[in-house]
Amino acid sequence: MNSAAVQPEEDQFVAWLRAVAPYIHAFRGKTFVVAFPGELVTQGLLNGLVQDVSLLHAMGMRMVVVFGSRPQVNEQLRLRGGEVRYEDGIRITDALALECVKEAAGEMRLDIEAAFSQGLPNTPMAHASVRVVSGNLVSARPVGIVDGVDYMYTGLARKVDAQTIRFALNSNAIVLISNLGFSPTGEAFNLTMEDVASTTAIALDADKLIFVTETPGITDENGALMNEISEAEATSLLEKGYLSAESAGYLKYALQACEGGVARAHVIPFARDGSILLELFRHEGVGSMLVEETLEELREASLDDVAGIVALISPLEKDGTLVKRDRTLIEREAANFSVIEHDGVIFGCAALYPYPEDGIAEMACLAVNPLVQSRGDGERLLKRIEVRARALGLKRLFVLTTRTTHWFLRRGFVLASIDALPAERQNFYNWQRRSQVLIKQL
Repeated sequence: MNSAAVQPEEDQFVAWLRAVAPYIHAFRGKTFVVAFPGELVTQGLLNGLVQDVSLLHAMGMRMVVVFGSRPQVNEQLRLRGGEVRYEDGIRITDALALECVKEAAGEMRLDIEAAFSQGLPNTPMAHASVRVVSGNLVSARPVGIVDGVDYMYTGLARKVDAQTIRFALNSNAIVLISNLGFSPTGEAFNLTMEDVASTTAIALDADKLIFVTETPGITDENGALMNEISEAEATSLLEKGYLSAESAGYLKYALQACEGGVARAHVIPFARDGSILLELFRHEGVGSMLVEETLEELREASLDDVAGIVALISPLEKDGTLVKRDRTLIEREAANFSVIEHDGVIFGCAALYPYPEDGIAEMACLAVNPLVQSRGDGERLLKRIEVRARALGLKRLFVLTTRTTHWFLRRGFVLASIDALPAERQNFYNWQRRSQVLIKQL
């Protein structure tokens, strides 16, 4: 392969790595609870998930892994001639089923620990040295008899040993938790993976609960994936009752976790290779994220946003799209900027510079992250700047641009001469750039 062909590929790699860097910085030291059902293992996807979890662990994220074993238990019951019984989607666990649960959970635990122990060259696990800690970390109580149905050895998570889990995480280990819980009397109970994961996330005050599931995520009534769901929306979706049993179950426990103090809960598909990485490190993700309120915010900037603004505009300054701005000047003029922030990352910005004596203002430094340029954020920022200009009693807005003339023309701007600029701004016009002047009546 010649060097000309390699260069764009290398540039793309560098650009991608820089794009995910803010997320890596933001997530380091955070606690994530990752939960997956036994179906992921039956479909041969365990190694891929373990590799991704190990990568997150290597980046400094504190990882707790919770697993289920429903299909494995069903297979054990089939081999032993037992009956598979459910009521309202919950297994009725008799003595034989409990033995099958123990066997399936033990085998799953060994398989998962073996997967985390990999270290073959030329694989994502090369040079990895991952320690996994597990044990009797979840206490449980029996479901009991509900509406005349005796669930026998089926239980509910009562308490999680958060202190021991934190000790293991502080020792740089990954914590592994099964779907078995134990009572003070020494009995074992079969729990649902979702219940254990949600209870664990709440007990740890985790930053994220991530369900890696057989579902594509949470969809609306038309079948379209909902990327971001508020707690209020989640409650409404569950009340409408159109979701599949699987989706409703995951959403129910995701909502329970968020109401219990977990910052974010995700429902993502295991059918998509690397879904956990795509969900965490891409703006739009690949599944559904449950939040207390919408994560995206259009607001005026503060000094805390300067670093994010600089990171956003630097590539545009380098390629000549924007004029290079002194960083100290940006700090002094931070209040002039409006920004679009998503989950702590600045994805768009624009600045307003008023000239009140002339009844006009300049919109400058309009920039949107290339990853989200098709989402209309540029237009949202323009409207925000227009609102701010009108609030100051200004009647016109102008921009100077060398590359985006047609974008502004389509939004009501018209070409004008340099003489139409305020006298003060004319004095600072850069004749080398030869920017076009466009003006819009407000």
